[in-house]
Amino acid sequence: MHRQIATCLLSLVLATATGVARSEVTITPDVVYGHKLGLAMTCDVFTPTENANGAAVLFMVSGGWYSNWAPPEQTQYMFQPLTNKGFTVFAVRHGSSPKFSIPEAVADVRRSVRFIRMNAEKFKIDPNRIGVFGMSAGGHLSLMLGTASDEGTPDSKDPVERVSDRVNAVVAYVAPTDLRIMVKDAPDRLPAYERFPALDLDMKDAEADSPLVHVTPDDAPTLLLAGDKDELVPVQHSRNIQLAFEAAKVTSKLTEFKGAGHGFQGEDAKKATEEMVAWFETHLAADGAK
Repeated sequence: MHRQIATCLLSLVLATATGVARSEVTITPDVVYGHKLGLAMTCDVFTPTENANGAAVLFMVSGGWYSNWAPPEQTQYMFQPLTNKGFTVFAVRHGSSPKFSIPEAVADVRRSVRFIRMNAEKFKIDPNRIGVFGMSAGGHLSLMLGTASDEGTPDSKDPVERVSDRVNAVVAYVAPTDLRIMVKDAPDRLPAYERFPALDLDMKDAEADSPLVHVTPDDAPTLLLAGDKDELVPVQHSRNIQLAFEAAKVTSKLTEFKGAGHGFQGEDAKKATEEMVAWFETHLAADGAK
């Protein structure tokens, strides 16, 4: 999956970066949003130096629920379609499989939202205009933030935990939405899933971290992007949660790419990027955010 995720991401970037003038950004690397087992949990911040629109978009750095680090100067171009439009982008890393489980990864990214919202003034963003996107496992984490977040724990001793982890818009590429059909005890799970230790979960944890289970009318506006020939995360994942969104009257859209697998190329990649940026422009607008 890691290689397929990289291909998906690279295709997205190449389709949008070529021939586009780059806006300058200020990079703040390795911002610590929490600690775990004595280690720091970090994100990189990409802030437009001009025409910043005050909205934030978090990118879930995750493939197979593994979170890779790279020098932010080398990843800056990936977020160019967003920073060019004035969005401040946070590349959020979580505790990686197999050392850490999917529930722990979900907890990590929840904390990242709380931390960023608590420090909104410092980052010069609007705490009520926060979006999130990711691909595959990153899309799953994005959907968990969109469907299963909370207002924080008022009596927590940790000030970060008192802050809401709700997001205001979601874009999920080729995202798993129901872990119950992917984990070790699922009777008909795809053989490919045996390669991913993150899916070594019991059914109780699988249900708790399945976005499909958590859909309610107050969920964030969500854009789903999926290939109808995806053999790793079949398009039915996106179709099922789209039906749930429609039933709950959540603002949502599913765009399917005919013939595409677990990642987009060429015109499909370009269209996916354009839809992603437009979704955030619409739902994180200064006068229209939830």
